[in-house]
Amino acid sequence: MFLTISTTGSAQRPATDLGHLLHKHPEKAQAFSTSYGTAHVLYPEADAERCTAALLLEVDAVALVRRGKGKGRGGAPDAALAQYVNDRPYAASSLLAVALGSVFSSAMRGVCTARPELPGAPRPLRIEVPALPARGGADLVRRLFEPLGWTVTAEPVPLDTEFPEWGDSRYIRLTLLAADLTLAEALRHLYVLLPVLDDAKHYWVSPDEVDKLLRAGDGWLAAHPERELITRRYLSHRWSLTRQANERLELVRLAEADDSEVEDLDNAVAPEAEDEEKPTPLAVQRREAILGVLRASGAARVLDLGCGQGQLVQALLKDPAFTEIVGVDVSMRALTIASRRLKLDRMGERQASRVALLQGSLAYTDKRLKGYDAAVLSEVIEHLDLPRLPALEYAVFGSARPRTVCVTTPNVEYNVRWESLPAGHARHGDHRFEWTREEFRGWARTVAERHGYAVEFLPVGPDDPEVGPPTQMAVFRLGIPKEAKAA
Repeated sequence: MFLTISTTGSAQRPATDLGHLLHKHPEKAQAFSTSYGTAHVLYPEADAERCTAALLLEVDAVALVRRGKGKGRGGAPDAALAQYVNDRPYAASSLLAVALGSVFSSAMRGVCTARPELPGAPRPLRIEVPALPARGGADLVRRLFEPLGWTVTAEPVPLDTEFPEWGDSRYIRLTLLAADLTLAEALRHLYVLLPVLDDAKHYWVSPDEVDKLLRAGDGWLAAHPERELITRRYLSHRWSLTRQANERLELVRLAEADDSEVEDLDNAVAPEAEDEEKPTPLAVQRREAILGVLRASGAARVLDLGCGQGQLVQALLKDPAFTEIVGVDVSMRALTIASRRLKLDRMGERQASRVALLQGSLAYTDKRLKGYDAAVLSEVIEHLDLPRLPALEYAVFGSARPRTVCVTTPNVEYNVRWESLPAGHARHGDHRFEWTREEFRGWARTVAERHGYAVEFLPVGPDDPEVGPPTQMAVFRLGIPKEAKAA
């Protein structure tokens, strides 16, 4: 297996800086032992104007078979001799990707102690791979590399130049050109995409491969248009690992779109809250009040927006009148707990067809949420910064437009009745605000007027004559004349 990395430079910025970045001196030829053979690093050319580093991997085919132990392509041949007579020693694959990660580990992490200013500086790069298996052909190669800023030349290798009528092989000769990528970015692209194109790893894919993928894909994989294919192939089509990786990547994508940190989005459930929580009497009353509203509306298809750990979804499933129930939350941790609570993996087919859990941010319109009879926002709006409320308002009332929307939120006036709550404190550390009854009703009436809904207000919990109920509820109904609105 063979791969070259080239760059150009000048007297002021010599191309031989490549040696510093790779931590391999251009004047030396070095050899490194790997589990499957020997990796050699050498420099065919190295001066101020142009520098090329070559990685040559000599694969021990016998060691590959012995270490495979029946797992992966190296140990699961199609024929008796295929263990020893195959393309693995010659065509770039996961073997070469592992060698890249081992021999150039510091460069891949963007670390250069001697010259710390170098790793972050983009530079012109040329990468050549003479023989690359490409399941999907040259078109797939372009779809994988071009969105990352590479100019791609992928030339199919004929099966036999003496017999052109035999056609092309599944191998390509790959040349990648980039004007302004860092070396670390380039190495991470190769580390992930070489085995993706080969679609046959030489080792057993364990759960820690998800973390490897996310580390190497940091900064580019979450938004890649072929993310699903990359994830599936890199993880050897293992469904559970692919789902786990895609869930984490989707959260990264949402965080980038929201210009926030992943931890800020995935905070709906604290790590210690993964055990079954004991619902307070008020939580039970709140769910019963919501169920009463939904039943009275005649809704059959219901959205639980900001479903959290799935308590309301679980309650809705117990009533056959609700034929389709969709829980939506931005937090994958919350959705995982909800799935566990609902026992989705053991649920019967008929019951499972009634429920779905989706990851999504309520700050963005989502075509998956259109066409439902009712939507619930139970204790959700107070978790958003006030400037984000208009986005949620449009996503729910302007875009999704369910016939009925039920919104509950704490009544801050009632907080004086909580003996355990210090004065001036919110009920939950993540609450960005808590409204008085007048503030909540003012917001709800404005929303209803703007989007063609009527709204009425209902108390949840004991309705204190002085400070009102602990939870306040607004019920929006689409298309009801204004005179039908409750005060």
